[in-house]
Amino acid sequence: MQWSLLRPVGLVAAALVLTTVAASAEGGKSAGPSEFLLVAQIVLLIAVGRGLGEIMQRLGQPSVIGELLAGILLGPSLFGWVWPDAQHAIFPKTPEQKAMIDGIAQFGILLLLLLTGMETDLKLVRKVGKAAIAISIAGILVPFACGFVLGEFLPDALLPNPQARLVASLFMGTALSISSVKIVAVVVREMNFMRRNVGQIIVATAVIDDTIGWIIIAVIFSLASHGTLDIASVAKAVLGTLAFLAVSFTIGRRLAFQLIRWANDTLVSTAPVITVIVLMMCAMALITHLIGVHTVLGAFVAGILVGESPILTRQIDERLRGLISSFFMPVFFGLAGLSADLTVLRDPHLLMLTGLLVVIASVGKFGGAFVGGTVGGLNTRESLALASGMNARGSTEVIIATIGLSIGVLSQNLFTMIVTMAIVTTMAMPPMLRAALAKLPMNEEERERLEREEFEKRGFVANLERPLLAVDESVNASFAAHIAGLIAGMRGLPITVLHIGKRAKEQEKESGEAESHEAVVKKAAEAVSATGDQDVRNVDVTTRVRKSGLGETIGDEAKKGFDLLVVGIDKVAATKDRFDRKIEDIAAEFEGPLAIVAAKGKHLKQPMPEALNILVPVSGSGVSKRGAEVAVALAQAGSGSLRVIYVATTRDKGAQRGASRGLSQETGILKDASDLAARYDVDITTTLRANRAPEAAILREIETTAVDLVVMGVDRIQADHLSFGGVADAVLRQAKVSVLLVSSGEVRQAPAEKA
Repeated sequence: MQWSLLRPVGLVAAALVLTTVAASAEGGKSAGPSEFLLVAQIVLLIAVGRGLGEIMQRLGQPSVIGELLAGILLGPSLFGWVWPDAQHAIFPKTPEQKAMIDGIAQFGILLLLLLTGMETDLKLVRKVGKAAIAISIAGILVPFACGFVLGEFLPDALLPNPQARLVASLFMGTALSISSVKIVAVVVREMNFMRRNVGQIIVATAVIDDTIGWIIIAVIFSLASHGTLDIASVAKAVLGTLAFLAVSFTIGRRLAFQLIRWANDTLVSTAPVITVIVLMMCAMALITHLIGVHTVLGAFVAGILVGESPILTRQIDERLRGLISSFFMPVFFGLAGLSADLTVLRDPHLLMLTGLLVVIASVGKFGGAFVGGTVGGLNTRESLALASGMNARGSTEVIIATIGLSIGVLSQNLFTMIVTMAIVTTMAMPPMLRAALAKLPMNEEERERLEREEFEKRGFVANLERPLLAVDESVNASFAAHIAGLIAGMRGLPITVLHIGKRAKEQEKESGEAESHEAVVKKAAEAVSATGDQDVRNVDVTTRVRKSGLGETIGDEAKKGFDLLVVGIDKVAATKDRFDRKIEDIAAEFEGPLAIVAAKGKHLKQPMPEALNILVPVSGSGVSKRGAEVAVALAQAGSGSLRVIYVATTRDKGAQRGASRGLSQETGILKDASDLAARYDVDITTTLRANRAPEAAILREIETTAVDLVVMGVDRIQADHLSFGGVADAVLRQAKVSVLLVSSGEVRQAPAEKA
C-alpha cells in the first residue's frame, strides 16, 4: 500500500524535474508565449490534480479538494517556496503565457456551471418546494448579512478598490451565503441519502441557494463593471435577468429539447448532441453578457435546460461529464490553487482574519440553515443534518472567488482567504453530515417509498428513455400505438412514430395515416399523465415515414439511441412457427428490447379500448419478470384488471432463486408478482397451474377468464429465423385475444422457452 502511494509521488517529482529542465530551455529560446509550456502546465495540473483527487476520495473527501490542493502545491504556497526558479519556469507570470492557460480556465468555468446546472433537479425542488424555499431564504439571509457586515469592516489594504466597498461587501455576503450543490449532492449520494426526505430537502435547498447566488453574482458583476451603485444599470441587470429566466424556462425549455432531439436524430457526425449542448451553452452565456450580467448565469441555466431534456441519454450525459471532469475541472481548480498564495498567512494579522472569516462563514451558514430548517418544519436532528450539509462551499466558492478576482472586486490576499475558507468548510462538511445523517431514523412511509425506488432502479420500464413505434396502416398499428402511448405517458417519455407501411410518395396521396397514429399515441399518453400523480409534461410525439428499404430504415433509427421498439403491423405471423418477413427484417436490424403487438378479438373493432384486462404468465425467470413489469405498467396506466398465472417450464428450475424464502417455489413467485403490483397500487388475481404444459395452462386461463390481452416476457432464440420459443409461438397462434410479446435484446441458445 505504501509503495502504491509512493510510486505516483516519485513519478510526479521526476516529471517536475524534467519539466523544469525543459521549461528552462524553452524559456531561453523565446520571450513570447510557448505552446510547450501550455501543454506542460496542463499535464501537471491534470496529473497532480487527478492523483490527489483520487487520494481525497479514498479519505472520504470530494475529489475537487484534491484538484484545488494540486494547484496550491504547484503554486507559490509550496513548490514556489521550495524551488522558486523551477516554479517560475513552469508557471511564468508573463501576461501572454498566463493568458493562454487562463483562456482554457475561463471556458472551464462555463462548462463547470453547465455541469452544475445539469445536476440541478428542479423536480426535486418542486416536490419539497415550500420547505426548501423557507430554509433557503433563512440560510441565505443570515450568512449574507454576516458577510456584508464583515465586508464593511475589512481593512482597506485587503480591498483592491476601497472606494467601491459596497460592491465588495455585497460580494462577500454572496460568497458566504452560497453552498456547493455539487459537493452536497456527492456526499448525500455517497451515503445513500439522496432519496431520503431530509436528503431531498438538503439538495433542493442547495439548488435554490446556488440559483439565487448566481443571480446575485450576475447583478454584482453589473455593479462592479460600473464601479458605483448605478440604479439604472442595476435595474437593467435585474429586469434583464428576470426576462432571461422567464424566456429560458418557457420557450427555451422547449427549444433546448427540440435542438437536442434534432441533433440526435438528424446529424450523423461524431458526438453531435454534445456539440449542440456546448453551442447552446455558449449562446446563452453570450446573451447574459449582452444584458449586462455574467456569462456564468447563462451557462448555469443552459445546464438546467439540458438536464431536464427527456431525450438526453445516459451515454451522452456521461461523455460530457467525463470531458469536464477529466480535463476542465483539474485545470480550472488547479489554476485557482495556483492563484492562492498561502504563504501570506504567515502574517498573524491575515491568519487571524482568515480564521475569523471561516468562523463567521460557518456560524452564519450553519445558524441560518438550522433556523430555516426549524421554521420549515424539520425536527432538531434533521435541522442539524441540513445545517451540516449547507456549510460546504467547495467548487462553487472557488468559482465565485475566481470571478471576483478577475473583475477586480477581490484582492489577491482576500482571494487566498476565501479559497482557504472554501477548503476548510468543504473538508469539514462530509464527516459532520455523515455523523448527522447516521442518527436519523426512517419512518414507514419513507421506507416503502425507498424500497419502491430501489426496485425501479433495477427495473425495465422505469429505466426506459426513448421508445420507438413502428407501424403501418392497419388496425393492429392503432392498437400498438395505444399500447405505446400508455407506456410513454407514465413518465412523459418522448416517442417517435415510424411509419413503415407505404413509401412516402404513396403515403402523401392518402389522408395522413401517420398523423392518425400520432393522435392515438398522444391521446393514450395524455390520458395517463392526466390521471397520474407524477409531474409529467405533455408527451412529445414525432412522426417519420419510411423513405428507403425497411431494413435500412430500421437500421438508421436503431443508431439514435432508442431503448424499446414497439411493432404494430397488419400481419404478424406467417407460416407455422415463422413470423412475417417484415417482422423478421425489423428484428434483424434492431438489437435492443422488442415488443411485438398482435391485436385480436375485440381490439380489432376497438383498437383504443378504455380498459385492458391483462393476463401475464410468470415462471420466476428474468424475462418473465420483465413481462410482468410491462403488464403492471399497462395496468397502472389504464383501468381494467391484471391476472398473473404461474407456469412451470423445464429450464426454469434454477430461475426461482429470487422467489421469497420460506414459501414453496410457485407461491413464492406469485407473491413476488403480487409485491410488484402492490408497489404501483395495482390489484391482481393470481392463478397456479403448475401441472399443465405452459402453453396449455395459458390458453386454458384465457378461455376461462375475461382477459383480452396476454403480455409475455420472451427470449430471442438462436435460429436461422426470428424465434421466441414454442410456448410463445403456440400462444401467439392459438390465443383468441391480443398478445404482446416483450423480448430482451439478447439471443439465447435453443432450447429456451420461457413464459
